[in-house]
Amino acid sequence: MRLPRLSRLVRLRLLIVACAFAEPGSGLPASAAPTGNPAFTDPAQADADFRIQGEYAGEVQIDGHSVPIGVHVIALGDGKFDFVAYPGGLPGAGWNASDRIRGTGAREGDGDTAVVKLEAVDKDGLTRKGRIENGVLHALSDVDSALGSLARVDRASPTLGQKPPEGAIVIFAGGEDTDTSRLVDGRVSPDGLLMEGVTTKDDFGDARWHIEFRLPYQPQDRGQARGNSGAYLQGCYEVQMLDSFGLDGKDNECGGIYKAAAPRVNACLPPLSWQTYDIDFTAPRFDGEKKTANARMTVRHNGILIHDDQEIPAFTPGGPRKQEGPKGPLFLQNHGNPVRYRNIWVLPKS
Repeated sequence: MRLPRLSRLVRLRLLIVACAFAEPGSGLPASAAPTGNPAFTDPAQADADFRIQGEYAGEVQIDGHSVPIGVHVIALGDGKFDFVAYPGGLPGAGWNASDRIRGTGAREGDGDTAVVKLEAVDKDGLTRKGRIENGVLHALSDVDSALGSLARVDRASPTLGQKPPEGAIVIFAGGEDTDTSRLVDGRVSPDGLLMEGVTTKDDFGDARWHIEFRLPYQPQDRGQARGNSGAYLQGCYEVQMLDSFGLDGKDNECGGIYKAAAPRVNACLPPLSWQTYDIDFTAPRFDGEKKTANARMTVRHNGILIHDDQEIPAFTPGGPRKQEGPKGPLFLQNHGNPVRYRNIWVLPKS
């Protein structure tokens, strides 16, 4: 996805601001977005709102019945929040998309005394309220009576840390193993993580891919300016990466196959959570120079099936390859946001 073109003067000003947030030793403005707003790559350095943002789950009493509910609380900077309530549970865990409720919130106080008050109006015109205090979201009625409590939860992908199977090729391990010999211009952050904007030296066709990624926390940015990157299979077909926590789940949001298909479920975790893509990719078929079958892929985001043998009729703009072929590299896009990677491996099928 491309951001609007900026004037030379604006770009210069943003570069000056970005340098103020640069990570020591990285040589890049990896702690600032192209907008000049902070882009946190380390949870320990994030602001107070980061510790409030996240997923909450529990049960509430509605008309005498206990109803499971999940809530996404999204930090917007300066103590402001959006939230999305999902009757039935969190996305991918029992949610009911048609009944979700969107609202806003604001923080009052700081530190251990901070309280966030939430409010929304549901589709029936009823006011819904909440209060976050000491890591617990208390659901309230329109007259502030208690309906139930939701605990903050930290979900993790079931394939996080998955070891490469026999025959797989490790593209980048991370941690103590920062070998980038299989990458063009491979760059590693001071904490041993692969940085965005790299391409594999080798080309691949049919393959199973495992990619672990961590999106930055950019509370003051919005939409396509918030943790934007993408994994281009064969340098052509993009599975979007974006901080889409709490969004609808479109083809240009996290898990979307850009210009081809939106994810079945928005399985995006909060920024600075480690997330996984597990992709079974089938390359396009050719008879000479004529394409006889489109590329296809099955994608699991954080273990949740979001695309099932999805056909991809054309390549995505923005990748290194400008035409389709039987093989191509993996490209991790540099869109100016400090996305981090580890544990990337591929199991070729042909």
